[in-house]
Amino acid sequence: MWQKAVFFLLIIFSLSPWGSPPIALALGLVLAFTIGNPFPQLSGKPVKYLLQASVVLLGFGMNLTAVYKAGRDGILFTIATIFGTLILGYFVGKLLLVEDKTSTLISSGTAICGGSAIAAVAPAIDAEGDQITVSLGTVFVLNSVALFIFPVAGHWLGLTEGQFGVWAAIAIHDTSSVVGAAAAYGQDSLIVGTTVKLARALWIAPVALLFAYIYRRKDSDSKTKIAIPWFIVLFLAATVVRSYAPATVPPSIFDAIVNLAKAGLTVTLFLIGASLSHATLKKFGYMALLQGVILWIVISIVSLWAVFYLL
Repeated sequence: MWQKAVFFLLIIFSLSPWGSPPIALALGLVLAFTIGNPFPQLSGKPVKYLLQASVVLLGFGMNLTAVYKAGRDGILFTIATIFGTLILGYFVGKLLLVEDKTSTLISSGTAICGGSAIAAVAPAIDAEGDQITVSLGTVFVLNSVALFIFPVAGHWLGLTEGQFGVWAAIAIHDTSSVVGAAAAYGQDSLIVGTTVKLARALWIAPVALLFAYIYRRKDSDSKTKIAIPWFIVLFLAATVVRSYAPATVPPSIFDAIVNLAKAGLTVTLFLIGASLSHATLKKFGYMALLQGVILWIVISIVSLWAVFYLL
């Protein structure tokens, strides 16, 4: 009985002001490796549906008009870096013998926006909980490191605030850490970094649909029927509603919906972490982490070069 009480207390803490999605994942892992998960039945379809619902609700936080204006000038560079990272991730994953779907999730998280991209792509390719956990863990570790070292590196390299904002938006995985690093660098950096990152986040939907198509063809005996991940369609519909809602609709309503989405993702990450085992971590973890490090280093160097010489 006490194990169940600990389970719920950890969820409550994850949702408190002291918690966050990475902390929720870490607490789930601690639970799994100590007292065990008292509710293993929650690790299947409940997690899958909660993840999908959270992704849909995140769409209410994206204003297509503002994001388009921010990203239209660098659209070709955005496409090149996103799909270049995905292609490089495919070959690095093959070289390191990383499990296929885990490799896809890490590549997607590195290419677009970390945990949010993984959350969207995972159900589209029917990834398992263990694959999601390892991918999220890899991205969150690197994301945390980047939050602290990027501002220091930016000052050492003599980057302007605008240059740093672009670099952070491309090379740091999650939007929250981009905001944190850019805010520490300067106000202009914060504005540039946030808008560029949101422009990249719009690629969540097409990339998820692309991988859904690839994996349906790969996994299905019938190569003519492709299942549509309807939660991505709903995500796009939510972005349209947010972008073209009447001016009479208070922005606080959309803020509340996005906060609900973040809470859903937090609980999802806790449940995913709680379902991990030693065997799974040993099987997927180390080479996956190495893949994430290689991709992160490459995209950081390439984007830094672009900031200096192209933008």
